[in-house]
Amino acid sequence: MTGALLLVLQALIYFVTMAAIFHSRHRFGIGIFVCVLGVMHFLETYLAAVFFVQLPFGLISPGSTVMFSGKLLMFLLLYIKEDAETVRQPIYGLLIGNCLMVALALILRLYGDVAEMPGYQPDLTFLDDMGVLMVWGTALLFLDSIALILIYEKLGQRIANTLFKRIFLSAALVLTFDQLMFFLGLHLVSGVPISALYGGWIAKMAAAALYSAMLVIYLRYVETRPALAGPEPLLKVFDRLTFRHRYEDLLEKTGKDTLTGTSDRGHFEAVAQSLIDRPLADRKPVSMLMIDIDHFKSINDQYGHVTGDKVLKDVARALDGALRSGDRLFRYGGEEFVAICQDLNAGDATILAERLRAAVASMTLAEPGLSTTVSIGVTTARSGPVSVEQMIRDADTWLYRAKRLGRNRVESPVIA
Repeated sequence: MTGALLLVLQALIYFVTMAAIFHSRHRFGIGIFVCVLGVMHFLETYLAAVFFVQLPFGLISPGSTVMFSGKLLMFLLLYIKEDAETVRQPIYGLLIGNCLMVALALILRLYGDVAEMPGYQPDLTFLDDMGVLMVWGTALLFLDSIALILIYEKLGQRIANTLFKRIFLSAALVLTFDQLMFFLGLHLVSGVPISALYGGWIAKMAAAALYSAMLVIYLRYVETRPALAGPEPLLKVFDRLTFRHRYEDLLEKTGKDTLTGTSDRGHFEAVAQSLIDRPLADRKPVSMLMIDIDHFKSINDQYGHVTGDKVLKDVARALDGALRSGDRLFRYGGEEFVAICQDLNAGDATILAERLRAAVASMTLAEPGLSTTVSIGVTTARSGPVSVEQMIRDADTWLYRAKRLGRNRVESPVIA
């Protein structure tokens, strides 16, 4: 197997596995995803230091090119689909955990009379070198992850007008910085030749392109669809054994729209203002999406209200599957839905709304030959105080504009 093919195969296996684990977070929790990232950190640092593949354009390390680049893109995926509060946890965890590991290893160096083992002696020089590289690499990971998210946020539609371009440019800039800085530490510690610098940079740019393409495909075709309910896992038995779970389940059902399963209008009126006030108090943006099913009355008239109810359910599932896990979806009335998205600026809210529109347009309905679309109006508040009524009026204005311009489209101040 050629070196290039080996790296591509590794990247494909890495991304598919990590994406599958991430997609299962709603069933098993996000902890599994975070633990897998952490477990591989030592191995990727070790491979980045000692394992190289010779390609025509230089020395390539799978640990750096495939695993580290993939980890950065996984952090970006976590940020896009969750929030900054969630993504900072594994970043801080890796930084603290590696510093603790090195500190404990240094304490062991104080013990001079290490027991001899047949055929093998502990390589303390290697331990020292790996300790330095682990701290240096983790510190860079900390800076890289923050920079990646900040650059991704700054690259609005006018600079990077497609999701692929936005992700790729963010990754390429951060990986360029990382390659320069990690090579500096690697060269000083291990004497790695200069060919690993430019060879690794070329490989990381290719990895950024490949991972960005796979991430876009995942966001558009996997996360837009709600996970199908399967048989109850054995671990659910423990949930049923606690009164707390039953109580929380009862609270979860309160305020639900009985037809679509989303939160209802009454629950929206009860919690919407606090959902808007909370991020604004922290100087973070909040966006509201008004979503209307196009020509819904004609669906009821032509196919009947039973089919119309099925369409409402299908649309609600598609919308819920395309939203981030922290976003809140409400059935506002009739064929209208409202989504409140905290910590989401105007550009990203427009991108999210387009993802919702595409999810509905591409879904398959139970009625043969029937399809439906939605029109979406987007508004964003950046500073408060802002009332729910004001945001609804603004979102409605953009929604009506979308309808006037032909329906099946998104309108927002960003587009205008």
